[in-house]
Amino acid sequence: MLILIAGPYRSGTGNDPKLIKKNMDNLESVALPIFRKGHVPMIGEWVANPLIELAGSKEVGDEIFQEIQYPTAHRLLTKCDAVFRIEGESKGADQDVEIAKELGLKVYYDLNEIPNAE
Repeated sequence: MLILIAGPYRSGTGNDPKLIKKNMDNLESVALPIFRKGHVPMIGEWVANPLIELAGSKEVGDEIFQEIQYPTAHRLLTKCDAVFRIEGESKGADQDVEIAKELGLKVYYDLNEIPNAE
C-alpha cells in the first residue's frame, strides 16, 4: 500500500523552524516501520516542500505556501491506499483523514493496525 502519514507539521509551532523540524522528524519516525511492513510511506511535505521552495515562498504560511501545502496532500490522497494518522493536534491532518474516509481509504491510528504486505 501507499500510505500517507498525517500529523502535525505547523500545528503548535508558531512557525518556529525548530519546532516545525521536530514535527517533521516525528512524521518521518514512522516512515521506516511502515516501509519495513512492506508498504511505501508518503509524507505530503516530502512533495510539497520542494515545490514551495521552487515557487519562491519566502516564509512558512505565505501565499505560495498556502497555494501548495494542503492541495499537495489532497492530490496525494487520490493515489494512496491508506492514511496513518499519528498523534497530535493538526487541522490539516484531520482534513486528510476526512478526505481519506470520503475516498474510502483505510485509516490507521496505530502501527500495529497496519498489516504486513503479503
